[in-house]
Amino acid sequence: MVMSRPVIGITCYVEPARFTVWDMPTALLPYMYVEHVARAGGQPVIIPPAGDPAELAGRLDGLIIAGGGDIDPARYGSHPHEQTGYVRKFRDEAEFGLMRAALDSGLPFLGICRGLQVLNVALGGSLHQHLPDVVGHTDHSPAPGTFGRVPVRLSPTLAKIYQDDHLTPAHYHHQAVDRLADDLEITGRSEDGTIEAVELAGHPFALAVQWHPEADEDGPLFDALVSAAGRD
Repeated sequence: MVMSRPVIGITCYVEPARFTVWDMPTALLPYMYVEHVARAGGQPVIIPPAGDPAELAGRLDGLIIAGGGDIDPARYGSHPHEQTGYVRKFRDEAEFGLMRAALDSGLPFLGICRGLQVLNVALGGSLHQHLPDVVGHTDHSPAPGTFGRVPVRLSPTLAKIYQDDHLTPAHYHHQAVDRLADDLEITGRSEDGTIEAVELAGHPFALAVQWHPEADEDGPLFDALVSAAGRD
């Protein structure tokens, strides 16, 4: 009997884009996410921030909240920093609703970059709006469209997935966790003290990382998510 692939939903951007002869608002996602999910044995499904994505929680086997622009600071009681940008309130609304539904249903979940921030804020945490103000350097986001490589120390949970307790992954973020939500546990930190990975205590599989695992050739986090999503 042929086993069906676990269905993995991946949230996406809505931004102006140019392709072939067109220039128009587009629902889009870097294809690296799709490739990693498919390689790991999952069936990727892109979820745009339209309609009510929360209704999909019961129809998915796993969920990835992907990278993207900054969360509206009003969601954690702050005013916008001058460097806060690409806020898309409609995406916030869609992803926060989907996040709550996914957690309530025990859906295996992986947050990537913005996805970690959505998880933290949804559970009551807050964010540093411009990390260079805190750590004094721009290594986490060195230039537009350029990944930085920042070493991260991993907890036993992530060390088991990566088979190493240190990692130098691809980073592209200028925000990070400030106040950690009560139900989250830190599973990775960079050398400057930035929280780079968390997990939700008591959840079967709910991990989030501040770096971009889709940018690397190997993708053990995607393997772990698809494996968790395929369990009965």
